[in-house]
Amino acid sequence: MSGPGIVAAATDGLAPVVVTAKDLPVFCPNKSMPRWSSHPRVFLEIAPTGEVMCPYCGTRYVLEGGPLPGRH
Repeated sequence: MSGPGIVAAATDGLAPVVVTAKDLPVFCPNKSMPRWSSHPRVFLEIAPTGEVMCPYCGTRYVLEGGPLPGRH
């Protein structure tokens, strides 16, 4: 099941996971990913650029509305 604000889920690296500012901090694996495909939890810095990829599985996360001003 998706967490609050999560618009889409991706485990194949094609479709991004769209998150909102309410979802920060962003971490992977996210709550909608199946338990069997888990890797160590990693927190991802998305605010400065509005986009980030998980170094373990390649899932791409996109911040709805783009980068957050003042969060660099």
